[in-house]
Amino acid sequence: MDKKIISTNRKANFLYEILETREAGIVLTGAEVKGLRKNKVSLSEGMVRPANGELYLENIHIAPEKPLIKYNPARPRKLLLHRQEINRLILRAQERGLTIVPVEMYFNQRGIAKVLIALARGKKLYDRREAIRRRETAREIRRILKK
Repeated sequence: MDKKIISTNRKANFLYEILETREAGIVLTGAEVKGLRKNKVSLSEGMVRPANGELYLENIHIAPEKPLIKYNPARPRKLLLHRQEINRLILRAQERGLTIVPVEMYFNQRGIAKVLIALARGKKLYDRREAIRRRETAREIRRILKK
């Protein structure tokens, strides 16, 4: 058993150029872990923000397993990293044009929820259009070769 992927942020790969990635632990409540086990999570609008020398995962939505459970599904969640990693990421994120985004969320071999975060640079509009063009031509070539 390698890792069980819960959710991937496909939008991050489209909107950002990924420079480097890190695995981080995440502080969750029991109800949130149950929601993750049911794959009720959305990373598409997620961002990592520094506050008080810590990193917090914001704008991700973890739906409760049962609607009766009361908690804020979009609350900021603390990320667990070594102090040197946190300081380095905060320093790099302050550079012009760089941001930290969640790329995927998964359970590791031991069943612990982890988030793969990436230091990323926003793509320009023409870069995004070029990526779409390349993807469509590759799809056309595969379709023609399939016949």
